[in-house]
Amino acid sequence: MPAGGGPAAPACAAGYSVQSQWGTGFTAQVTVANTGTSPIEGWALKFAFGAGQRVTQGWNAAWSQSGPDVTARNLDWNRTIRPGGSVTIGFNGSSGGANPPPSAFTVNGAACTAR
Repeated sequence: MPAGGGPAAPACAAGYSVQSQWGTGFTAQVTVANTGTSPIEGWALKFAFGAGQRVTQGWNAAWSQSGPDVTARNLDWNRTIRPGGSVTIGFNGSSGGANPPPSAFTVNGAACTAR
């Protein structure tokens, strides 16, 4: 445990990719990898869109969005990401045409390395 006595911040990497894009819609996925030595028990991935994109339907996570800020939370069956393991989640989204990828990701408040 860190000096503060709470659980250690997760060590993670996040990879974002657009699988397909059409007109004003797209399908994307995010792979969250545990790069640490302890399991990540329960996770909340957060990122922000920069061009007005919206999540319209998601899978493998509970998705929510407020303005540009997106949160994806684990489901019961993918609650734990073991060391060296990963989880892949995805969504359909809408955009006004421009669709730049998010530039920063956090898991449980800790910054993830971009992949």
